[in-house]
Amino acid sequence: MKQTEERVRKTSHSTFRCEYHIVFAPKYRRKIIYGKLRKDIGEILRKLCEQKDVKIIEAEACPDHIHMLVSIPPHISIAQFMGYLKGKSTLMIFDRHANLKYKYGSRSFWCRGYYVDTVGKNRKIIAEYIQNQLEEDYASDQLTIREYMDPFTGSKRK
Repeated sequence: MKQTEERVRKTSHSTFRCEYHIVFAPKYRRKIIYGKLRKDIGEILRKLCEQKDVKIIEAEACPDHIHMLVSIPPHISIAQFMGYLKGKSTLMIFDRHANLKYKYGSRSFWCRGYYVDTVGKNRKIIAEYIQNQLEEDYASDQLTIREYMDPFTGSKRK
């Protein structure tokens, strides 16, 4: 009973539990979310969510996509929120990392679409999936890593 009460949120005129699992990726699924950029993107997304009173329940920045489990107030539609999140975060990322403007010519950092699913009784399963996603991505990348050899010199390419 207590866990259910924690998930229910209130505004001045409503009581709600609107939770969504969201997945979105950088343009062309480039594996750009690494190191300092990963930290900055996480910071930017947290800041933007705070501004809209969106609670982040779980989140994971994988090398080529973002998973978020969020609670969004009912006065904001998921489409409005995603437009705001992706639009503002793009501007903030390009502000902090000006060199990315040349890789993403049209000043759009994120892919056009996103995946969203409402969360009900399977919230725990989704939270666990998000927590384990990075480990699974890393394991699958390790299976596909190839060492390329230069046919002329015999040395490995980096």
